Amino acid sequence: MAIVTPGFRGRAGQPDDQLPPGQHLIQDFPVLSAGPTPGVPLDRWEFTITTEAGTVHRWSWDELLALPQESPTVDIHCVTKWSKLATSWVGVSLDALLDGVDTAADYALVGSYGGYTTNLPLEDLVDGQAWVAHTYEGEELPAEHGGPARLLVPHLYFWKSAKWVRGIRLTDEDEPGFWESLGYHEYGDPWREQRYAGD
Repeated sequence: MAIVTPGFRGRAGQPDDQLPPGQHLIQDFPVLSAGPTPGVPLDRWEFTITTEAGTVHRWSWDELLALPQESPTVDIHCVTKWSKLATSWVGVSLDALLDGVDTAADYALVGSYGGYTTNLPLEDLVDGQAWVAHTYEGEELPAEHGGPARLLVPHLYFWKSAKWVRGIRLTDEDEPGFWESLGYHEYGDPWREQRYAGD
């Protein structure tokens, strides 16, 4: 007797080939945060990239908006097992922000207003893979989803797309961030189900 009915494709309407293992589609956009939502006035907002040598590159809100803008449409996947397909964003590519930054670092520690941190290999922020995003589905990014700007790294679990992003410190050694220090996977590839340390 067959355990699975022939032709079974998972939950109704789910395009299995677009969903990483263990994920399910949602229509809404859940709000998940490790702490309170910080208020960041735009006239005091800034984004920084600090090299391993200590050189700081800064952009104000107006300077960020003056850079070339991109409009990626990407799938996003949360470690809590929900996915949203074809989400639309506007933001500045990390390629544009890193252009002219002199670094030989291999890693990045991303910091947020409010104190949140997450770590990534620098190679995961370049080559059209990551943005500082300020618009979601044609509207200003709401504060509960990381506005005024969040990091967007859609090929990794969404905790790597730090809300309320403030800056990136480039490092020679990998330094675990907030969730990584509490047992989440160092890398977080949804296609390999790298949710927790040891996965």
